[in-house]
Amino acid sequence: MPTSHPVLSVVVPMYDEEDVLPIFFERMHPLLDGLGISYEVLVVDDGSRDGTATLLREATGTWPQLRLVRLLRNSGHQAALSAGFRRARGDYLVTIDADLQDPPEAIAELLATAREKDVDVVYGVRSDRSSDSWPKRTTARMYYRLMCRLVGMEIPFDAGDFRLVSRRVVDAVNGLPEDGRVFRLVIPWLGFPSAEVKYVRAERAAGVTKYNWSKMFRLAFDSVTAFSAAPLRLATWLGLLGGLLCGLFVVGALVVKLSGNSVPGWTSTVLAVGIIGAIQLLCLGLLGEYVARLFQSSQRRPQFLVGYDSLEDPGHHSYAEAIDGQSPEQR
Repeated sequence: MPTSHPVLSVVVPMYDEEDVLPIFFERMHPLLDGLGISYEVLVVDDGSRDGTATLLREATGTWPQLRLVRLLRNSGHQAALSAGFRRARGDYLVTIDADLQDPPEAIAELLATAREKDVDVVYGVRSDRSSDSWPKRTTARMYYRLMCRLVGMEIPFDAGDFRLVSRRVVDAVNGLPEDGRVFRLVIPWLGFPSAEVKYVRAERAAGVTKYNWSKMFRLAFDSVTAFSAAPLRLATWLGLLGGLLCGLFVVGALVVKLSGNSVPGWTSTVLAVGIIGAIQLLCLGLLGEYVARLFQSSQRRPQFLVGYDSLEDPGHHSYAEAIDGQSPEQR
């Protein structure tokens, strides 16, 4: 049976990953056994619709360190990571995706770096993104540059959600009152001492990606609105620009009128109305996004619900716990 207080917790969010699970078990199990430390593999099943949960439950019988936490519904990648942070018990915690694009073999180097350099965070940084398409590499570079400017801090470029953190970082993240955390921004923002480990990102081991362009765009938008008021300031500047353009149109119209060269037409009117209307709609959309976040925060709905934890007593399979960003003592 797994120890009650392992040295290492490996948190793996999964969603419809039954195709990759045999390869995942084959690579991860002997690798972690070879570390020579106590560990747990905490797999967070994010409401999978295929046989992922069934395969994982079966594997817990032959792999005592494997722990299955199943969410009642699909809540998203970052929410699954939050569930892992909330329930992990290790002195160190590593987050890694199930697709094996981030090599599990690098976990030993992450742990060794944390101990040798006495740091609380070790980022896995991709030294080669040739496995990604050109649009994905380009948008990723734009994302990190934008985040550095908006958030006002240095964020490791090409560092995704493959990282190691200490128990101090885990407790600090769990103590944050906010919902909808973006971990690749939250953890650098905390300011704990950090280091980097370079690795080569591989092709997906099996199956197809569940993180499509719409989800990546949503992550980028959440990153901006969760960490910066810059979009609101952008709305202010666009409003000023719209007012300036209106003023220029008025001056131009007066000059043409006084010179006697005015020609009845609709081009300038349509142009002015179109510009001002577009700016107003954009500003209203930005304001609406922030109002929506305030509304969601005021509702205090849990970010996710845990429906099953293999570590719990077998008689409590229907156990459901609402996680709302607070500790049990605070709830």
